[in-house]
Amino acid sequence: MKQLKDYQLDAVEKMHNGCILVGGVGSGKTLTSLAFVYTKWLGGITPLITPDHFERPTVQKKVYVITTARKRDTLDWAKEAAEVPLDLEMVDSWNNIAKYESVKDAIFIFDETRVLGYGSWTQSFLKITSKNKWVLLSATPADTWMDFMPVFIANGYYKNKTEFVREHVIYSRFTKYPKVERYINPGKLIKIKSRIVVTMHFERDTVQHHQNVFCDYDIDKFRTLMVDRWNIYEDEPIRDAGQLCYALRKLVNSDPSRLDELDKILETNPRIIIFYNFDYELFILRDWCQTHGILFAEWNGHNHNELPEGNDWVYLCQYTAAAEAWNAITTNCIVFYSPTYSYKIMIQSAGRIDRMDTPYKDLYYYHLLSKSAIDLSIQKSLNSKQNFNESRFFQSA
Repeated sequence: MKQLKDYQLDAVEKMHNGCILVGGVGSGKTLTSLAFVYTKWLGGITPLITPDHFERPTVQKKVYVITTARKRDTLDWAKEAAEVPLDLEMVDSWNNIAKYESVKDAIFIFDETRVLGYGSWTQSFLKITSKNKWVLLSATPADTWMDFMPVFIANGYYKNKTEFVREHVIYSRFTKYPKVERYINPGKLIKIKSRIVVTMHFERDTVQHHQNVFCDYDIDKFRTLMVDRWNIYEDEPIRDAGQLCYALRKLVNSDPSRLDELDKILETNPRIIIFYNFDYELFILRDWCQTHGILFAEWNGHNHNELPEGNDWVYLCQYTAAAEAWNAITTNCIVFYSPTYSYKIMIQSAGRIDRMDTPYKDLYYYHLLSKSAIDLSIQKSLNSKQNFNESRFFQSA
């Protein structure tokens, strides 16, 4: 049986219906939320709280978990629930949230919030929260007040989006689409947020060491893409921002110097997790592993191999497929072969080795990038904790 850490116990005491439990990657939000539900809403006494004592819950309510498809498929929630122990009625993905709109008088745990904006998922979320107890888990707090809006509405502070916008939002008059220019009465928003957000304060024993490793790129071909707007791969004019960025990234990511830098990293790190974006990178990395006679495995849209075992191996992970819902405590090294556009994905990817039970204190992260305009722009966005915007880059290029 696992036992909650002090900061997790503190969070359990502060949690309440409609709260957002905020904790960094690897902080144990899943276990903390289950312990809260079990002890505060179901009346159970669990070994997580009192190690030598166990009682079944006295309150009978069904517990539903809405999470990512990956966490559903890897059975993460079921494994953690067994530690409490707690029987879950259903663990399903956000894609299927509409199926549970009619559920009443139950408990919902919403994992990795997807209730941004006012789309169909938010509408289902609001219908569910109006008839059930619920909490929401998040590794990264919302970026804007509009992101908090659905949770504020679910907690009854506003009737709907119209009321929220009327009280707090000033839209720009000079854009063709709705763009928030500024927020008014932020004091009220800050006060509401302080009531809803429960932050898990914990100090990691690990130390992350991030190093930018600069690689070469073909400046002449880069100029052809950027200045002439000519696609050297398709032999045709570049049509839009997406095509330009893809071609630029393919040029810099395919440069042989990246493999030279991998050779150097491999000399001091025999077990490496490598995150990449595109299939052409996967083919390059496969060839590199085979040339060196390295044991390797993959997690991507094509294959989902388990983490390799042994003293020397490489794990090739595609960002979108493998950024969450698994842990690796047999290595302390991640290489970002090319940067992702998403700050959140980067943080989640880095968290795969930064776990509470890792035997390593020092964790090493190598960011391979060039000094080209595209790589520097992406890195600048990530350093600012923002996502990279292709259209903005295209307009400024």
